[in-house]
Order: sequence, then structure tokens, then C-alpha cells
Amino acid sequence: MSLATVNPATGETVRTFDAMGPEAVERCLAEAAETFADYRTTGFAERSRLLLRAAELLEADAEDIARTMTLEMGKPLAAARAEALKCVKAMRWYAERAESLLADEHPAEADVRDSGAAGVRVRYRPLGVVLAVMPWNFPLWQVVRFAAPALMAGNTGLLKHASNVPQTALYLGELFHRAGFPRGCFQTLLIGSGAVEAVLRDPRVAAATLTGSEPAGRAVAAAAGDEVKKTVLELGGSDPFVVMPSADLAQAARTAVTARVQNNGQSCIAAKRFIVHTDVYEEFARAFTEGMAALRVGDPMLADTDVGPLATEQGRADLEELVDDAVAQGAEVRCGGRRPPGLERGWFYEPTVLAGLTDRMRIDQEEAFGPVATLYRVADLDEAVRRANHTPFGLSSNVWTRDEAEVERFVRDLEAGGIFFNGMTASHPALPFGGVKRSGYGRELSGHGIREFCNITTVWRAGA
Repeated sequence: MSLATVNPATGETVRTFDAMGPEAVERCLAEAAETFADYRTTGFAERSRLLLRAAELLEADAEDIARTMTLEMGKPLAAARAEALKCVKAMRWYAERAESLLADEHPAEADVRDSGAAGVRVRYRPLGVVLAVMPWNFPLWQVVRFAAPALMAGNTGLLKHASNVPQTALYLGELFHRAGFPRGCFQTLLIGSGAVEAVLRDPRVAAATLTGSEPAGRAVAAAAGDEVKKTVLELGGSDPFVVMPSADLAQAARTAVTARVQNNGQSCIAAKRFIVHTDVYEEFARAFTEGMAALRVGDPMLADTDVGPLATEQGRADLEELVDDAVAQGAEVRCGGRRPPGLERGWFYEPTVLAGLTDRMRIDQEEAFGPVATLYRVADLDEAVRRANHTPFGLSSNVWTRDEAEVERFVRDLEAGGIFFNGMTASHPALPFGGVKRSGYGRELSGHGIREFCNITTVWRAGA
């Protein structure tokens, strides 16, 4: 089989690559395992030196790799450039903090006195070779936020990237080697999805992490469970954006536009369901719709483009099916709802706002992975919480209120891995990231993320 870079702005196949055969995959597995045996004994100072060098190289490459990402999956060039620089920040963050995040823990003497120990400590030791199955929507960031902590913890990594971003995948496979990491520390496996299970089941692979669709997550979790291997899953999201009467409506509406169309609307943590108190519904809906309708759709390489194409033709078709189903059942199209005129060659779709949603519509329960927003009117706080939780997903959430009692109620009752007040959800190296329900389990980033792929080891010494 082959993998290809297909420009989503034109539908043109730019470059194709042959997938690795079994022999090449075996070489990568062997090298990853052999390298881990030595790399796990390196000190934090050496790992930090190498990761800082990788950050330096990526910073120098930011413009070129940004253009590659835009070419392969269509995000606006400015967003791609920002993604590359965010990766640089995360590398430096972990290079500077990993040693303290993974420092030995010493239980209080009073707590362990009756254990008979002269000394007890907890040490974080690396697990081994970790398989990372990564998506196309943030093709650099999703990988680096795994690779940076994993390498600093002493693990080695194998990357199975999405098949439509092979050039970004190959770049990542070389970046860490260029920085001085041994070749086996981080390698790209240029393979299709059908080859993942065999790699995951290989006894040299200790664990896996996946960011992607729910079906992909279920498949990896099932195989890993059968092998009793650790997994971290970050799957889909249908994040609520709740607006209460005390909110700054103008700011909420402006932020809502960005929160819905970031990355051309193809983000798990993009706000997708806009749940607005009836007292401010009309004012917010008007401002939000005007903002969505004013966005410029076009060539993602141009500086004045706000929204580029969807990454794949199938992705656009899936989005159109959700919108068409809702409209057929009575949803109101406030703006958009079609392919933009004059952009027939690529996989473009207009920023869209739908109102009048009901539970019978597919979009009410399924993730809309593109620039389509759904508007809901609610009568009070209780209904806002119920509507926000009325989804199989639970990745993150956004709430706009200046009422402290409401803040505490949302923190208590929203079913999500994150709650962002008076702003939009964003990932940051210092903040744990992950979800509940069908959005997955485990956490990335922060100290929680770096410890996910560690053997948390109790060290006990007998008393005299």
C-alpha cells in the first residue's frame, strides 16, 4: 500500500510514499527495544540537553514545517506556524521540569511507621517502548505533547501517524535524531491502520497512546486490554459553550467564533454546542451568527484566510450528512450550510450555524468535525447543565458567567475533563488534558501526563 500527501485545498495528490514492510517494522521494533535498555539509564541532564536541542531545531524549522502541515491537512498557515512554536514551548517546558516532576516521593514517616520500614520512597521509572497512534488535525502538537514527556521519562517511542500527513510524520521521525537522541529513541512507522495491532501486540511494546476517533480508540484499547498493556486515549469531543445572563456577551460571541472554527473546526476541544440562557439567547445568537458569516474561507496559505478546507473529502461528506439530516428534520440554518461558491476544487465548507435542534437529529449526539455550530436555548441553570451533559462525550467545556454560585455548580456537575470559564478551551504544557465518558481516559501534559507511562515503584527497606 502507499500513503499520500493530498492537498485538501485542491484535491491534488502531491506526493506518495510506500508503506513499510514487515522487515522494516521489525528493525524499528528491535532498535526501539535495544535503545531503551541503555537510554533508560541516562540522567535527566542529558535528556534535557537533547530535548532542548530538538526544540532549537524545530524553532528554526517552524516556517517550513508549518507549510508542510498546511499542505497536508489544510489549516491556515498562521495557525500551523503557531502550532510549531507551541511544540517548541512544550519541549522546553518538559526539559526544564521533568526532573522535579519525576522526583522520588517520600511518604511521611508517621504514615509508614507501622509498615516496619526504615525507609520508603516512590520512584517513577520508564515503562519501555510506547506506541503512539496520532491524528492529522494537529499533526505536530499531538505528537510532541506525547514525545517530549515520554523521552524525558526515559521511554522510547514509535509513531504511527495518520496516513494523510506522511511528510510531517517523517519530519518528526528525524527531528529527535538530528538533535542527538539515539536513532531508536523515536521512530516513525510509515504503516497503515491495518498494521497497528501487530505492533501493539509485540511483546517489546509496553504501552500505547492514541488520539483519534472513538472506533480507533476502541480497537487499540481492545488489543491492549487483551495483552494487559497500559493505554491513554484522547478521543472525540462535543464540547458545550454555555452562556449565562451575567456573561460579557460581546466577548463571549467573539470568543465563540474562534472556539468553533479553530483548525477549520477540526478540533476535539473545539466548542461545538452553544447552550444559551433564554434571557440573552437572541442577542448572543445574532452576534455569533454575524461573526461566523463574516469569516473568510479560502486558500490556507494566504494570510487573510480565516477558514481553510477540511482535511479530507470524506470528512466534508460526513459533515454534510449531519447538516442535511438536521435540516431535513427542521433545523434552521442561520448562516452557511453549503459548499462555498468558487471553491469547487478543494474540500471547503462554509462556517455554519444551526438552531432549533432536537434530540432526534444525529448532530445532537454525534461530533461535527468541521466549522458547524449548533445553538440551543435553555430556560435556566438546571437545563443548561442537563443540556451540556446530554452527549456521550466529556472532553472539555466552556462556561460564560460572572456568578460565583453558578461557577461552583458547573464545576460540581459538568461531566468533562476540563471546565474553562469566560474563555475558550486550550491545551497548555502545565495543565492536565483528557476526558471522561467516550472522550477517553488518562491524561496528557503536566505532571499527570509524564507519569502516565512510568512504572510507579514502591521502594521499601526493612528496619534494623
